[in-house]
Amino acid sequence: MTPALFDHASRVAGSYLQPLLEAAAQRGVTAQALEQAAHLPAGTLEPLPESLAADDYVRLLDIAADLANDPHFGLHVGQCVKLGNYTVYGLILLSCRDFGQVFEQTMRYEQLAHDLGRSSITIDDDLAHYTWHSNYSSAQRHLADSVFSGIRVFSNWLAGITLPANELRLMHDGGPPELRDEYARVLGDLPVFNAEANVASFNAALLTWPVPNADVSLYPVLQQHAEQLLQQRAANQTAQPAQPAQPAQPAITQQVHAAIVARLSHGQVRLATIADELKLSPRTLQRKLSEAGATFQQVLDQARFALAKDYLRRPELSLIDIAFLLGYQEQSAFNHAFKEWAGMNPGAYRNS
Repeated sequence: MTPALFDHASRVAGSYLQPLLEAAAQRGVTAQALEQAAHLPAGTLEPLPESLAADDYVRLLDIAADLANDPHFGLHVGQCVKLGNYTVYGLILLSCRDFGQVFEQTMRYEQLAHDLGRSSITIDDDLAHYTWHSNYSSAQRHLADSVFSGIRVFSNWLAGITLPANELRLMHDGGPPELRDEYARVLGDLPVFNAEANVASFNAALLTWPVPNADVSLYPVLQQHAEQLLQQRAANQTAQPAQPAQPAQPAITQQVHAAIVARLSHGQVRLATIADELKLSPRTLQRKLSEAGATFQQVLDQARFALAKDYLRRPELSLIDIAFLLGYQEQSAFNHAFKEWAGMNPGAYRNS
């Protein structure tokens, strides 16, 4: 089985593997039995590894479902999700002020937990649409089920209440029709199956809901740590032999983004300083970014815009503070740039 969108270096963090092993153990399937059935070396799964190949993780979902005779194993894996399974990314979510920021940080940092897929969110009038873009085919039913079941468990935990069921559309066929009641029990409602995308739709007002007991003071520290991990991850990917179908182009934009974030509050960020930090000449960096379909200014604007939205959620930061943290010498320059990005000035964005 070959993932459609990434190379064979893709991994899941060992902590992300834990719910799978826990769900299997609850059904009498040991880690050793999974290793044998998957033809993995003894000791691969226990003690818990630092990481596991994403291909192996997806295979283990299907293998465990067969060994446990559980047609809804993916749903039950998601029910075993806990905060620590998402590594530092989970801690960042716990420090978010509201659910809008939770989704923003998910899109940025979920790659620290796994390479199984990526998230996106769009807003259409009063509805928000969260889409999970799986890196595997829709036939991998347990994978999609585990993701959305885990999201529901984690979201309820963050909110401190049982949230209303989402309107959920899944790409897979749902399995035997006579066994679909489990979806309603776990997810709160029966999804629509054989959809064009994996999408959960909900009232956009949920994005403004505060995260109870969020320790927002930890957010800057955790974000800095997460950015360092992203930079390290990008560097490791660059060190891997390039795959013919997927050259390591995205890695350079991630490296530049991380380097920009680390230096913004220390003054203006320039191409030459970032190139020097990445041990490249400015011309080489420009060429690599061009090959990845980006420019230095685009990456800089994206980094500033993402950070600006986060900072504007923190009332203790004035607009002058935020301009400084983003490397602007004057607030007016920040105001002008933000209006170009968001279509409104930063003060109006904060009030909205």
